[in-house]
Amino acid sequence: MLSGLTVVDLTRVLGGPFCTQILGDHGADVIKVEPPQGDETRDWGPPFLDGDASYFLGVNRNKRSIGIDLTKAAGRELLLALLEGADVLVENLKPGTLEGWGIGRAYLTERFPRLVHCSITGFGPDGPLGGRPGYDAVVQGLVGMFSVNGSPESGPVRIGIPLVDIGTGLYAAIAILMALIERQSSGRGQHLDVSLFDCGHAMMHPHAANFFLSGKEPELTGSAHPNISPYDAFRTGTVPLFLAVGNERAFHRLCEIIGAPELAEDPRFASNAARVVNRAALKEALERVLARHDGGELWQRLIDAGVPAGPIFGLRAATTHPHTAHRRMILEIGDYRAMATPIKPDRSEPVVRSGPPRFAEHTEEVLGTERVSPELRRRAEESGALPRNRRRQMPK
Repeated sequence: MLSGLTVVDLTRVLGGPFCTQILGDHGADVIKVEPPQGDETRDWGPPFLDGDASYFLGVNRNKRSIGIDLTKAAGRELLLALLEGADVLVENLKPGTLEGWGIGRAYLTERFPRLVHCSITGFGPDGPLGGRPGYDAVVQGLVGMFSVNGSPESGPVRIGIPLVDIGTGLYAAIAILMALIERQSSGRGQHLDVSLFDCGHAMMHPHAANFFLSGKEPELTGSAHPNISPYDAFRTGTVPLFLAVGNERAFHRLCEIIGAPELAEDPRFASNAARVVNRAALKEALERVLARHDGGELWQRLIDAGVPAGPIFGLRAATTHPHTAHRRMILEIGDYRAMATPIKPDRSEPVVRSGPPRFAEHTEEVLGTERVSPELRRRAEESGALPRNRRRQMPK
């Protein structure tokens, strides 16, 4: 779908690389420009494959890597040469960095009027927290995610996946695609300001909506949903199940299948609103009945009958389930295994053209096809702006 689109990717760590991998999975030519020390997530292990950590491998396939030292003038000239043929620039540099190098937003807009330039930052360029470094867990705490995750016993805890980084990557990809569509009519690119802080706030549904309407701080409910009941993890006679019962028909069917029709007639559980108020009593009553059932067998009967239910799997069980294979969600290229894209067009099938690149693996390929003059290449090599091997950072 994105064949013919060229993306220059200056991002590192997670949010930006997650965004550009989405574009690469669907046909864009993503040129990953790495600093001399490389993307630091290459070292975020174990485990490692051929020296690169699994953290890096998971979000950097379908990209070509070139190392450029942008602190050097010749390195910045190389970047500008790459942008001559590019549609999109994605970067997560500290706000003001490009301006300090003399190639800030105003310069790029004037020189490359059709360029879509996406800046991913922690907090945006200005304001009380503008320009500060942002990491997923820090932003989770600031936007209230910790406060709604956990139980009264555990207290507030971090969500176990980097939801803010991943969500920011998704928002950035959507923003880029919207800007490219707008460019078709205006003929002009634009700058996109995407921050972890903003995206973290935007993902706080339904807790923010509840707070705005009620004025009440959300309570820690463990695995339970604040607005729906039963929507929680439940013990059975064997494996625990998660029940996600969102309407009256499903609740009545649940009670019928587990052999407790009287629960559907109990006034305390007669509506979702009543069940939310009486969630503790409902959970106790359900678990008393579920203790007589084999959860591994029961969940299949429930879901076959239209009652959303499922076992609580670990990753081994989740990735080897037959439906995971049916949906083609596991990629394998030699020793490289990863989650595939969940986007499945009926005509423009995503293609894994390459696994994650080694540092500067595609230097010759990129310089040979991106109209970099021999003179510029010579100056870049002589100045050390074109590293071929990673320069390990030493602690100061």
